Amino acid sequence: MLSLTINTPNPLFLSTPFLPNHHHHLHPPPLNPHKPPKPLSVSALIIPPSSSTSQTQQKVYQPYRPPPSPLPSKYRNLDTNARLEILSNRLGLWFEYAPLITALIQEGFISTTIEEITGIPSLEQNCLVVAAQVRDSLVEFTDEETVSYFDGQGAPDILYEIRILNNTQRALAARFIIKHGFERKKAEELARSMKDFPRRYGERGWERFDGNLPGDCLAFMYFRQGHEHKTASSPELSMGAWERALEMAETEKAKKIILEDLEGKDGREAKVVLV
Repeated sequence: MLSLTINTPNPLFLSTPFLPNHHHHLHPPPLNPHKPPKPLSVSALIIPPSSSTSQTQQKVYQPYRPPPSPLPSKYRNLDTNARLEILSNRLGLWFEYAPLITALIQEGFISTTIEEITGIPSLEQNCLVVAAQVRDSLVEFTDEETVSYFDGQGAPDILYEIRILNNTQRALAARFIIKHGFERKKAEELARSMKDFPRRYGERGWERFDGNLPGDCLAFMYFRQGHEHKTASSPELSMGAWERALEMAETEKAKKIILEDLEGKDGREAKVVLV
């Protein structure tokens, strides 16, 4: 009778001279061992605030301070009805009550409502507000005597016309207006000529006029008009324009070129005198 004997194999062991002398089972290690996370250094995550950030925070927490009021001090504490009454009766100087219009508009009034209550037309309201701003710029860029010339009731119309100029040009134009006693129309021509002069670069005679002088700018405009009339065969109009140009010109170079045109007209010598 046959009998079978099964020998259970002993577990295999690995040995190598490169490993310590102990047994290693053949069971493979886990593929993705879970290692405990490394502790984060909190100090590495803290970014010290920059100086600009701290300054911003300081600005945010500063108490609000309203901008200074454009109103004269005597009008600042008046209620709405009192302000409307001042405008209705035009109490005080025009440049003092003109900012009341702006204040009322900021309160929610519209120009037509102000016109109905005070009798000041919408166009005049705009003129007063703009002229007051121009006058304020003159306070900074010219002398007190020049500024005080525009305290009268006709001044807003004149100052409104020079609004298109920069502050330096306004001061020059204001003194020229005073010197020649200009009204609104002449002030408009003066401002337009000063604004337009740089754009005329390269035109006939342009280099003979000084763009930094109001009189030369105005003279150049009349000088150009004289040649336009000449092209249109209007000698009388040309002569009149050149005579106005000669009267307004401030530099000798400008006067000379104008006089050349006057003397060359129909071969006659103009009866004009340089001043």
